[in-house]
Amino acid sequence: MAFTSWRGVVGCIKPTLRPGGLEELIRMLPEGIGVLPLFLNINKGTTDEFKRAVAPYEPLLAQLADAGCDLIHPEGAPPFMLLGYKGEAELLKKWERKHKIPMFTSGSNHVRALRALKAKKIVGATYFTGKINDVFAKYFDEAGFDVLGMEGLDVAFGDVGQLSSHQVYAFVKQAFLKHRKADAIYLLGSGWRVLDVIDALEQDLGVPVVHPIPARCWEIQLRLTIRQPVKGYGRLLAEMIEG
Repeated sequence: MAFTSWRGVVGCIKPTLRPGGLEELIRMLPEGIGVLPLFLNINKGTTDEFKRAVAPYEPLLAQLADAGCDLIHPEGAPPFMLLGYKGEAELLKKWERKHKIPMFTSGSNHVRALRALKAKKIVGATYFTGKINDVFAKYFDEAGFDVLGMEGLDVAFGDVGQLSSHQVYAFVKQAFLKHRKADAIYLLGSGWRVLDVIDALEQDLGVPVVHPIPARCWEIQLRLTIRQPVKGYGRLLAEMIEG
């Protein structure tokens, strides 16, 4: 194995060709963890497109397994959440049995992170509108959380990365203030470019925030038996909370 991957290699399947999330993850990960990314091309962000998206992961999983990855992370919350919490878990088990490599999805990662933070009542923020937010809420309800709200920001799927972090801060704060009994905030989607306001949200609102990229870094470390806190992106990763 190459020197730069002496702590392990994670294979990631990115659901879109959107830049940002991969770079942010690589900068955040401790030295010595290799990242092998492959890509799908989800670009419309519709429910129908997400429903068709699961099968295309299959050949990419096989490619990453053949490459000798220690861990595989098929990213993208919506395609798997549409299967339901139990349906997603069954698919993960099937893939792990087939390829004999541990795996986790975005959804399973977010559930693990929220449980590690001992969250019971959550409020979610997404960049989707309409009934698909009910699907996301149902997923977390099936996982055992009391979902007080799953608030959607009305923005075109391809324009999410153009939102300023301050715009998203204001939206998330407003969503939380509508559901003040929440003990955690959940941000769905890696398209937000908001890492610089996670600490501010936690400080101002007094509850932990689960954002996909810090949560991804956190679980990759746990799975590879690494514990290197990274400050600046929320309590979960700053404290490397046991999961």
